[in-house]
Amino acid sequence: MAENFSKQNKKSQRQRERFQLALPVRVNCRESIDYEWMEISRLVDVTPFGARLRLKRPTESGRLLLLTLAMPRQLRCFDHVEDHYRVWSMVRNVRILDPKAEKGALVEIGVAFVGKRPPRSFEEDPSRRYEIARDSAAAGLWTVREDSAEGISEVSFSDKRKESRHVIPVEVLIEVFDEYGELSQRESTVTENISTRGAAVFTTLELSPGRFVKISSQQYGTSMLAVVRGRRTGSDNIPRLQLEFVGSEWPL
Repeated sequence: MAENFSKQNKKSQRQRERFQLALPVRVNCRESIDYEWMEISRLVDVTPFGARLRLKRPTESGRLLLLTLAMPRQLRCFDHVEDHYRVWSMVRNVRILDPKAEKGALVEIGVAFVGKRPPRSFEEDPSRRYEIARDSAAAGLWTVREDSAEGISEVSFSDKRKESRHVIPVEVLIEVFDEYGELSQRESTVTENISTRGAAVFTTLELSPGRFVKISSQQYGTSMLAVVRGRRTGSDNIPRLQLEFVGSEWPL
């Protein structure tokens, strides 16, 4: 019995060993209900259950991406006879990079392979975030469930948020990432309120929840990524974007 356990343990270690294979990979992302993009990148490393790669576009933990690559068949969990391996993947971690020093790469992400098809809820809201289910099988693909109440986007911008919002007007520049990963739209505006983790800004931009922007302030000497969590119109008939900062905190 001890010998069988040892063999199983070694097999599990081999399955989770990371292989440094710089394979080309096509990444498809439905960022919001009305916006999607595609990017060609290369893997940094890979296991049968996940991979690491770099992107020129922003993303965040919990998002689902569709990866297509010529995965070695011995590393696949399905579609062993197909030329290309199409696997839905959940972003587990994000590291912000300096594009000038990293050949244009904006983020390095680690993803978990979660299967051949996305959850049904993804079709209804592609900006939804997920987390790994606690009962995921140790020897198979990860499974996902919708993010817990503590992590879903609405909590950060509800009255239940734990941090204080400062009702101060901060002059900021909002820049929008387009389908090519370029900052194409720009708007100078002011915040309605702001905290270390997010802000509400007055806007004329038509952006759906899930879209990513870059927010900068000369006053605070800072620039960071943010994701749109909502867009609402106040009693003054002026629209606001509700933003959550990604990878950084505002220096209040």
